[in-house]
Amino acid sequence: MPDARVLVDAALAATSLPVVAWTTYLGALAACSRALPEPRTDGPPSTRFDVIVPAHDEELGVAATVANLLAVDYPAGLRRVVVVADNCRDETAARARDAGATVIVRTDADRRGKGYALALAFERSAAEGFADAVVVVDADTTATPNLLRAFDARLRAGARAVQAEYRVANRDASWRTRLMHIGFTLFHDVRSRARERLGVSVGLRGNGMAFSLPLLREVPHDAFSLVEDVEYGVRLGLAGHRVHYAGDAQVFGEMASSEAASRSQRRRWEGGRWALARKHAAPLVAQGVRRRSAVLLDLAADLLVPPLTYVAFALLLGVAASLSWVALGHGAWWAAAPWVVALAGFSLYVGRGLVLARVGPRVVLDLAWAPVYMVWKVALAARSSPSREREWVRTAREGEKP
Repeated sequence: MPDARVLVDAALAATSLPVVAWTTYLGALAACSRALPEPRTDGPPSTRFDVIVPAHDEELGVAATVANLLAVDYPAGLRRVVVVADNCRDETAARARDAGATVIVRTDADRRGKGYALALAFERSAAEGFADAVVVVDADTTATPNLLRAFDARLRAGARAVQAEYRVANRDASWRTRLMHIGFTLFHDVRSRARERLGVSVGLRGNGMAFSLPLLREVPHDAFSLVEDVEYGVRLGLAGHRVHYAGDAQVFGEMASSEAASRSQRRRWEGGRWALARKHAAPLVAQGVRRRSAVLLDLAADLLVPPLTYVAFALLLGVAASLSWVALGHGAWWAAAPWVVALAGFSLYVGRGLVLARVGPRVVLDLAWAPVYMVWKVALAARSSPSREREWVRTAREGEKP
């Protein structure tokens, strides 16, 4: 019968396997995240865009978003700004119209949500025949002036779906939003740079997306889950299309800075991703192997890696347990070795994100809050039931009551 210490060693090594897989994937992405060359195109921009702004009760900020989009550096005759006022109970439509946008008012008590608003806007855009492509920008967002030029360059070079970098607009509102800024840099920039370099799909982030009209005709946007962007990105991958990355253009969205608003937002986002992982990860792996598709295998890997907080929590527990066991003289080094390897991959990934986030010396104080944030998220997950929300829930912004 094996010695009890050997059994503990084996258990420590075995429980490290998923964490090693997650951190190896993340570390590999960090290693591949060098700067990307910008595409070169001949002649002036020529793509005609409908910039779609889905909005639900956004009267306070929609006019500023419309003004920002109308001021981008792109020929006025080649772009329209279209706001979809979806099941609004306020003056969103009037404020958007006064700011210069074309407005679609949508009222449907049974089918509520961003996915339905986008499906209607895309259908209208295709029927009217003005645009060659559509762009999606959220109603609480500002975009860099080069947004449409960056999309035009990729589309003219052959891309059919493009994602800009998504950043936090109010990063200095609280320690929570400063940590979110680092998290966004890791998730939206480090991963996307690497995936673009590797020729796989960077995925969709819900804000700052562009799609050609022929693509939408081939793969209709009928994604209506809590994370309709991720869902549609998976559908594009299964249809043989990858999403390209336009990291030289950014959209800045306002994030929840209060605990209550963050709690609601996190439950929706993470609940939606878990549901998609349960539904799509295994079929993506099977299809990826059968079709020898790196795009599908990478989409599966992206779904299977938990949010970074949970990876960090599992990693810290494993490292502490295994090193303590060895330090007490009971365990073998081979039981702790995989946890050390996982820590190295995790450190490489986070370190690369900190460099790209350009946070400066203050990051030491911000990261001091990371254990608090980690415990908060783990506790939230432990006491939360699976979300059954299907309609559009507006997150309270800074200065508003959630």
